[in-house]
Amino acid sequence: MNSRNMQVIGLCRFSYPAIGGFQVEHASVPEREAYLYTPERMEERFRTFESFTLPPLRAQTDPDFTFLVIIGKSLPDPYRQRLEALLADVPQAVIQEHEPGRHRDVMKAAINAVRESSDLPSLQFRMDDDDAVSVNFIERLREAANDIRPLIRRNRFVGIDFNQGFVARPGADGVGVRAVVETLWTPALAVAVKPRASRGVMNFSHAKLCRSMPVLSLTGEYMFVRGHNEYNDSRQTRDLKPPRVSLLDKGGEAYFKEAFNIDAARVRALYAT
Repeated sequence: MNSRNMQVIGLCRFSYPAIGGFQVEHASVPEREAYLYTPERMEERFRTFESFTLPPLRAQTDPDFTFLVIIGKSLPDPYRQRLEALLADVPQAVIQEHEPGRHRDVMKAAINAVRESSDLPSLQFRMDDDDAVSVNFIERLREAANDIRPLIRRNRFVGIDFNQGFVARPGADGVGVRAVVETLWTPALAVAVKPRASRGVMNFSHAKLCRSMPVLSLTGEYMFVRGHNEYNDSRQTRDLKPPRVSLLDKGGEAYFKEAFNIDAARVRALYAT
């Protein structure tokens, strides 16, 4: 069982109006859609998706993966066209549109629709549209899966948690960051899934993953960027102060470009308007 031959699937919900799956609830699907598609919110989501999420995916040292982007059928056409344009040079990208439905059921069906028929596990990860992984994330994920092959053989699901990264806040002045080591955050967290398992990475609460499966935690290398902005779902439910971050200097900007392919000059340009 060589992880080189395992399918790697990443899933990103791009303003999909799920029933459930949000910390902020709405009384009806139309109310949720109205909130999600607010022009100010969508502009911010596109900015972070363009400047944080996509650059490291384009630059992966191992380009053999599927990047599944889930949208609602109600996504307005101008946003759909803008999303397609951003993903035009990401050959791994697959856009799926779905009617509103129960969050975990829809995500399970979405992932299973792109899973290949194989006797090997798939390696599945999730990310929000303001998160990023390092440019060698897919490579490191396969290496970790190879290291724990006996564990993967014996278990239906095995978590692989790269727990070191950055909280980052983009803005017109650049990128403010704070280095963190946090267990079971969604960026750079993956699950090895047996080939005949119907559930996948989106069917488990990421914060409680270790209650459902063995989890390998790996530190020592910065592997993710977790974006923070005014429209983080987790920041809408209570009066939270912005995270304390420090603006990257020239050396830090060079490191972010090398490790994540995130260009601070592009961030400044996107947020200048």
